[in-house]
Amino acid sequence: MNDMSFTRQNPCYISRLFCRKSIKMVQYNFKKITVVPNGKDFVDIILSRTQRQTPTVVHKGYAISRLRQFYMRKVKYTQQNFHDKLSTIVDEFPRLDDIHPFYGDLLHVLYNKDHYKLALGQINTARNLIGKIAKDYVKLLKYGDSLYRCKSLKVAALGRMCTVMKRIGPSLAYLEQIRQHMARLPSIDPNTRTVLICGYPNVGKSSFINKITRADVDVQPYAFTTKSLFVGHTDYKYLRYQVIDTPGILDRPFEDRNIIEMCSITALAHLRAAVLFFLDVSGSCGYSIAQQAALFHSIKSLFMNKPLTIVCNKTDLQPLEGISEEDMKLVMEMKSEAMKTLVAQGGEATNDADVLLTMSTLTEEGVIAVKNAACERLLNQRVEMKMKSKKINDCLNRFHVAMPKPRDQKERPPCIPQAVVEAKAKDAAEKEKRKTEKDLEDENGGAGVYSASLKKNYILANDEWKEDVLPEILDGHNVYDFIDPDILQRLEELEQEEGIRQAEGGDEDFEMDGEELTPEEKEALAVIRKKKSLLIQEHRIKKSTAESRPTVPRKFDKDRKFTTERMGRQLSAMGVDPSKAINHLRERSLSRRGRKRERSTDRGHDDGDAMDVDQPNKKLRLRSTSRSRSRSRPPNEVVPGEGYKDSVQKSKALKLFKKSAQKRNKDARRGEADRVIPTLKPKHLFSGKRSIGKTQRR
Repeated sequence: MNDMSFTRQNPCYISRLFCRKSIKMVQYNFKKITVVPNGKDFVDIILSRTQRQTPTVVHKGYAISRLRQFYMRKVKYTQQNFHDKLSTIVDEFPRLDDIHPFYGDLLHVLYNKDHYKLALGQINTARNLIGKIAKDYVKLLKYGDSLYRCKSLKVAALGRMCTVMKRIGPSLAYLEQIRQHMARLPSIDPNTRTVLICGYPNVGKSSFINKITRADVDVQPYAFTTKSLFVGHTDYKYLRYQVIDTPGILDRPFEDRNIIEMCSITALAHLRAAVLFFLDVSGSCGYSIAQQAALFHSIKSLFMNKPLTIVCNKTDLQPLEGISEEDMKLVMEMKSEAMKTLVAQGGEATNDADVLLTMSTLTEEGVIAVKNAACERLLNQRVEMKMKSKKINDCLNRFHVAMPKPRDQKERPPCIPQAVVEAKAKDAAEKEKRKTEKDLEDENGGAGVYSASLKKNYILANDEWKEDVLPEILDGHNVYDFIDPDILQRLEELEQEEGIRQAEGGDEDFEMDGEELTPEEKEALAVIRKKKSLLIQEHRIKKSTAESRPTVPRKFDKDRKFTTERMGRQLSAMGVDPSKAINHLRERSLSRRGRKRERSTDRGHDDGDAMDVDQPNKKLRLRSTSRSRSRSRPPNEVVPGEGYKDSVQKSKALKLFKKSAQKRNKDARRGEADRVIPTLKPKHLFSGKRSIGKTQRR
């Protein structure tokens, strides 16, 4: 095997090799063109930028050179902004003479290249005029002799520039419409591998591209649903192909075709692609096979030097073998014309099998075969053209095919071990498709007829148990096997027995008597009963203390039964001196009424005759033996039960509590209903005026 035969048998390798060597082609993406503002917005943008980016303060006391420089700067800056914006428009719009002929003719079909060039020319002329105006007025400003003269020249210069921009307002609006339409054009690379679909309207072109690519082209049962070019992408042998769906073409003179049809004609004329001519053999598109054949012969000149395949679509409605003899004769004539197309210039005639194909986009029968045939023929043609070019010599030097020589004349057939054969057979058996519940449902009548059985996957010792009436399974066992069939009868017998026992026992409560107990058990029972009685007594004592007893409200003591005299009599009868208790209650009542509480004598003395003595003098009150404030408990003294280790820890905890409460108390004052002045001196009301030179505006 030589190098040339190897390249012919491996077209994908050669194609990828040339793709690596070829220079990256230009990508035509019109979505990045800058928005073109209208005339009024254009002027507003430039003048506002001039106002913001140039100095605005000037005084008549300045030197004349400074005044001239001030206004010349404004004129030059405005001219530069106009020049930059207009240059961006002129440069970003494509020039029809510099781009690919496909895009040049497509733009001519859509927009009329004469109008397009005229609009861009007016933009370029306006740019030059604005530059000339700025140059002239800068010369005049050099001779300005006063502030008024310089300002007048500046106003005149900017006014003439704005007048020029307003005159080209229609051209700016026209270019903005073109930009919006061009942004919606598909991004087509004229130099890559392309499959082009053409034919009469409503023959299934859009349905085919939706099947083989991820494009979402609208499909409707009427003609000219597709009104522009649509692009999708598909893969074949690890290579990416772009598939172009063209609008339908009618069989009529060239000059009578509309813009929609001319888009298809432009694509057929300029793109090096594999052409799929769709033919509706069923006639459901509204056009007969004779009309479609006439269209084929009228545009067959556009198919030269392109791989051409005739695709008979909608075979689910009408098979190709069932058409009439005249229609079959027309189809065979189209096939013979397609046979004349060459794989490349100077190549051999194409294969008969790949020229006429049948398919149905509805049932997807033959769709992949048509795609593969078109991609394969296009790939072979591109490789054949590259093999005839001068680049092939550079590529052939990069690889070499080595063929081993036989060492003797002995035959050595390939030998596969038996274990490998058995392993392959086992793998093939395991890979057999397991029938799912969906497959079984389709085989047995579909939804509503077939009901999936959830019992067939139960794991039981006996498969016959799966269809039992009560298939409740627990730990692999049938629960029904452990149910007593006479359980209801036995339950009734137990209820009857319980009723008889209740009737014999009566309603007497069960009490433990000591007749059947041993002496040790009797002693233990006595101890338990004694302990229980003690607990009851302690509980009653706790409930009867004054602390736990609620205070009797006055409305329930209307007869004045609960008085201090009554309490004194009861305490005296019990042998307790009631004087201290009565005095304590009187002090509490006086403090509640708002009177100043007098200091009492020290409660620590046990003298029963002690009584409260008023000390009018301050010194005498300090010397009194009553409990003073100095003897009250300090705040950091630890009381048992508070949980503090010592007074230091308690004082620290109190300090932290007060500190944390400050923030909460402060926030609590600031509510929606509170009358709060958050800032006592608002700065905008109390600060003075700004002096000269303190404002930083720019």
